[in-house]
Amino acid sequence: MARINQKDSWLFWWTLYLTAVAWIFFGIFSLIRFQADYLLVVGVCLTLSIANIVGFTRCRKDAKKQLQAFATQTIASRFTSTIQSAFSVVEVMLEKQLTGHRVDRSICAWFWEQIISQGDSFKFMPVIASPTHYLFQVVRDGITFLACTQVEMPPLMATEFLCRVADVLSDYLGGLNEDMIKDNFVIVYELLDEMIDNGFPLTTEPNILREMIAPPNIVSKMLSVVTGSTSNVSNTLPTATSSFVPWRNTDSKSSSNEVYVGLVEEMDVIINREGNLVKCEIYGEVEVNAHLSGLPDLTLSFANASILNDVRFHPCVRLRPWESEQILSFVPPDGQFKLMSYRVKNLKNTPIYVKPQLSSDSGTCRLSVMVGIKADPKKPIDSITVDFQLPPGVISANLTANYGTVNILADKTCSWSIGRMPKDKAPSMSGTLALEAGIERLHVFPSFKVGFRIMGVALSGLKIDKLDLKNVPQRPYKGFRALTKAGEYEIRS
Repeated sequence: MARINQKDSWLFWWTLYLTAVAWIFFGIFSLIRFQADYLLVVGVCLTLSIANIVGFTRCRKDAKKQLQAFATQTIASRFTSTIQSAFSVVEVMLEKQLTGHRVDRSICAWFWEQIISQGDSFKFMPVIASPTHYLFQVVRDGITFLACTQVEMPPLMATEFLCRVADVLSDYLGGLNEDMIKDNFVIVYELLDEMIDNGFPLTTEPNILREMIAPPNIVSKMLSVVTGSTSNVSNTLPTATSSFVPWRNTDSKSSSNEVYVGLVEEMDVIINREGNLVKCEIYGEVEVNAHLSGLPDLTLSFANASILNDVRFHPCVRLRPWESEQILSFVPPDGQFKLMSYRVKNLKNTPIYVKPQLSSDSGTCRLSVMVGIKADPKKPIDSITVDFQLPPGVISANLTANYGTVNILADKTCSWSIGRMPKDKAPSMSGTLALEAGIERLHVFPSFKVGFRIMGVALSGLKIDKLDLKNVPQRPYKGFRALTKAGEYEIRS
């Protein structure tokens, strides 16, 4: 095996050197024949060949040292993780002290002890008062972002900052999980350095952060390996940091010259076992994707803005025009962003109905579920699903559907996937649930979770009136879309 590796190494290095020599000869011939175009190509190729030789030579010199360091680090990390898993339940992936007063990590141990003892009711409390600190927490994709302070402060500021940190990390890393944070530890730490200073939020706009700290990619990782530099921070400060619109670069240029506005809504519904509508409201967002040059000024108005409640705006929105005329006036960031969120309450109609029927006796429960269109939205209803958890005491289920597929998952969840609502028949699912021995009737009835998507319509009734643009060099393209999907859509039986 050693002989084969030696031959491979000999072939590899001689190929590198001979390639550079060949390009040198080609360069000499091009110079003699006065072929400037070929000389330029040869110069680029020769530069790349020399860069390969230099890079691989440096890697070979440091290979033994890096291998030893990697082995030592791997053994130490395995040993440390084993000790941590033996004596703790959770792991602190990253810690950042933001003020001169150092907070002891024992507060994290107290926090997790409370979660273990009190359960989920404690886990989803945004503000917690410990014996020594005030704690603020935000949970995203199984990762808890925890901040603490010993002084009085506006709790919404801390919660909003933690949400912004989670959004920025998700945007930078393309997702949010434990492995991504550990693999990009340096970038996460650099982002925290820029986002907060001495305990006060500083730069939280994603567009500015992208100019200050380059997002991770394959090229940057390769360069860091070759050069040995791990910093992604730019040497120059973005011009937007000193602008009155810090969310946008003042000299932004775009060749597409377009802006898209979308209404994305989620319908939350609760229907009791008698079939009465207990709750029906919509949480919506106005999403904007702007690719405009210069410093454009946009004005967006709605035909029926009075139906909106609990509105929340992006910092680019001017509050005075909204308070006086309910008009959104703003200078947009470059790219996609959430302009505002809203809630529409006390709706009376739902797009589809779900009618479950259950009856049980003699150790067997008969189940029948029908789905159909209730208030036709005039658009196709896609991605319809009906899920429910098999009640305690059920040992097996035999369910079939006349449309779609029915699956019983490992966690005893029954998932009925319908897809697009058919026009010729109403989908139905029926079958039996076998109960445990000694149980004659079913005493706990399931709740049914419904999912759907409707493209091209906002079920809240919100309508965009017009979108005006100022300070644009040429007339841009404007596009609008709408999407409604199920949120917490629950049918009780």
